[in-house]
Amino acid sequence: MRSVLKISVSLLVCLTLLAGCQRNREQNADLFIFGTIIEIKLWGATPEQGDHAFSQLQEMFNGMHRDWHAWEPGRLTDINQAFAAGRPATADADIIEMIRRSQKMEQLSGGRFNAAIGGLIGLWGFHTSDYPVIGPPPSQANIDEILVHHPSSLDIRIDGLQVSSADPYVQLDFGGIAKGYAVDLAIRYLREQGITSAIVNAGGDLRAIGRHGDRPWNVAVKKPGGGIIGAVAVREDESLFTSGNYERFRQDQTERYPHILDPRTGWPVKDVASVTVIAAEGIVADAAATALVVAGIKGWPAVALALGLNQVLVVDEAGMVYLTPEMEQRMQFSGDVERVIVETNTLTRHIVTQ
Repeated sequence: MRSVLKISVSLLVCLTLLAGCQRNREQNADLFIFGTIIEIKLWGATPEQGDHAFSQLQEMFNGMHRDWHAWEPGRLTDINQAFAAGRPATADADIIEMIRRSQKMEQLSGGRFNAAIGGLIGLWGFHTSDYPVIGPPPSQANIDEILVHHPSSLDIRIDGLQVSSADPYVQLDFGGIAKGYAVDLAIRYLREQGITSAIVNAGGDLRAIGRHGDRPWNVAVKKPGGGIIGAVAVREDESLFTSGNYERFRQDQTERYPHILDPRTGWPVKDVASVTVIAAEGIVADAAATALVVAGIKGWPAVALALGLNQVLVVDEAGMVYLTPEMEQRMQFSGDVERVIVETNTLTRHIVTQ
């Protein structure tokens, strides 16, 4: 009897230790959405939790890709067709949420973020997954034909799940906000499953919760064109998003036209190579990074202040780094980085050379 009891207790101890080891290992999955690989890492979850979460998230992301796509047939293109025809349309709750959040970001950014310029984006040939786009830019006359109507997300009326616009030139494109919202929804789902430590990384745009074991999640801040500027230790629940002008562009002989357009002019923005933003929500960090690229080197501090952001890093086309004091404190720089620290509340600057 004593011998059997000893074996049973030993077996229980072994099983308990095995379960602990399984929970303390990292689990990874790579999923595809919005033309990029989404890497999901879990820490402290059981293998069963991980397998189930990865399967459900793949299904969620497939639905987002189908329903939120700006040019492939789906629910968003149905809405845009209805706007163009002057008809109301029915939208799902997630699209309604993105419209509401887009409207708020457009207001706060002074129109630098505008999710209603899908017509301009399509005119430039940027409704594609194949870059670079080759050929001359659209004519100014064609650009002006859209700009004269001032398409704006603020022209969209929401009544429950019904949306409408009196402006047929309002064409939604969530390219500057969808990835952030998708990451937020993924983190929400993981929390609902009892998973408390995870990172959802969509090509360098990410949100992290909890910790990677006994340390924070460490993420790299990319340098435009290759390499890294440095790294940031992400706190218990934060999003870090980068909007860049260096990967997607139109090429016409020797002229390069980046894919991020200024909604006010209809032309690509050129003086900023990338903007990195840390915020609580992915949807805010994503849209804000786009707005700050459009704001430019002179305008981004005031727009960051208007958006309530104090952790921002900007790289201009010459490679100079501009950042807020709060971001300076967070960064672990890779080598010597000459940088300009910008106080957004006073718009004062000073150069740091290391």
